[in-house]
Amino acid sequence: MAGHNAVRTIVPGPCPYCNTEIEYLYKTENIPYFSDILIISAICPSCGYRFVDTQLLKNADPVRYELRVETREDLDVRVVRSMTARIEIPELGVRIDPGPACEGFVTNVEGVLDRIAQAIRTAIRDGDETERENGRVLLDRIECIKAGKMPVTVILQDPMGNSVLVSDKAQKTPFAEDEPEACSE
Repeated sequence: MAGHNAVRTIVPGPCPYCNTEIEYLYKTENIPYFSDILIISAICPSCGYRFVDTQLLKNADPVRYELRVETREDLDVRVVRSMTARIEIPELGVRIDPGPACEGFVTNVEGVLDRIAQAIRTAIRDGDETERENGRVLLDRIECIKAGKMPVTVILQDPMGNSVLVSDKAQKTPFAEDEPEACSE
């Protein structure tokens, strides 16, 4: 989906954990009717360190978007999330907070639900019977959302303004600053 003026640059640099020389990939992508974004990524083959972030290539103010997901088509809404953004789905009781272990990503609403489902499946493997049952209930709800049978609200907040829900249906509302917690992705 990158535009014809997409730029791809590889910059060598040290891994912040083990100091191995690794390649940082800087790639631009155009999001129609919005802005060019910069995607920065790196993987260290020695220690497994991973880094992914997104930044808008324009001046950005703090943002808060709210999207009511009611149909299968709403699952296709593009989600650009930087490392500084929080995503919430109140109806599921789910919140992905910013933090050093969190990555930025470009996906769609369905991709966000898939990431949440993967985290739940991991928690089910390691949890007690109550946690496993709660996890199964959440996974069932995610399947209902993906089938267009359960409406939910996706809230995306970014104090740095480097995130967006790309849809006319997404409501841009005033940014509400509160204390971020550890990454729960």
